[in-house]
Formats: sequence, C-alpha cells, structure tokens
Amino acid sequence: MLDDNTKAMILEALIDEYKSRAFYRLVVKNFGEVRPFINIVEAEETHARALEILCGHFGIPLPKDDWEEKLEPPSSVLEACRAGIQGEHDNIAMYDRFLKQTKVPEVLALFQRLEAASRQHHLPAFERCVARDGKTGRGAKLGRLRAGRHGRRDAP
Repeated sequence: MLDDNTKAMILEALIDEYKSRAFYRLVVKNFGEVRPFINIVEAEETHARALEILCGHFGIPLPKDDWEEKLEPPSSVLEACRAGIQGEHDNIAMYDRFLKQTKVPEVLALFQRLEAASRQHHLPAFERCVARDGKTGRGAKLGRLRAGRHGRRDAP
C-alpha cells in the first residue's frame, strides 16, 4: 500500500512523461524523423509504459493523456531542442525531488532509471542539437554513406 504522496509523485511523473512524449511527437510530425526527437520519443513511450505498469501494480488509476491537444508546435528544430533542454532540466529536478521522498523499492528504482535517462542521454542529445544550431541528422549510418565509403568527406 502506497501513501498518498508516493501516489501523487507517480502520477506527476507519468503526466510529465505524457507531456514530453506529446511534444516530441509534435516535433516529429512537423519536422520529420529528425534526431534526437525520433529516438527520444521512443524512450518517452517506454518511460510512460513503465510508469503505467507501476500504476497498475499499485492500483493507481491512470490520468488522462490529452497533451497532444494542448501543445503548440515549435517554430523550428532549434526552438524544439531548446525546449527539450529546459524540459529535461525540469524532469531531472522533479526526479531528484522524488528520490528524496520515497523509499518504496519499486518506485525508487524506476525513478532512478528515469532520472538517469534524462541526465545521461536526453539532455546531452538536446545540448548537441543546440550546439549544431538545430541542424539534425537522420542517423549516423546514412551520414557515413553520404560521406563516402570510408566515412571521410573527401572520399571519392
């Protein structure tokens, strides 16, 4: 049995994952399958599913996921990457706060994994996107093929 505070944290995390997933889907819808969004939207889907499973395990009713109706698309990939940075900072802060408030093993373990994904993977990906002024790729393999057989720009 979970206390009300722990239930509220799980729901807040799930709503945050829904919001992030909806925003990244919107970016992909408007700008195509660009990185890092195409990769991170899949990760957000995995995060949301993990939190939904946790809700089911503890008998917590799922909140409505209506974020796709609420969000406005960004004007550019660069703006989206900047928003991604802010979103990941907020996400990390939320999980850091939650990690200080729960001792429930299943909840603690999931929050730790989700915080680590934001800190170690998502945030750096958005920072790289901003460093490139929003110029994104569609995958490293395709970039190597375009660069030539040996991955060099000067290859014949």
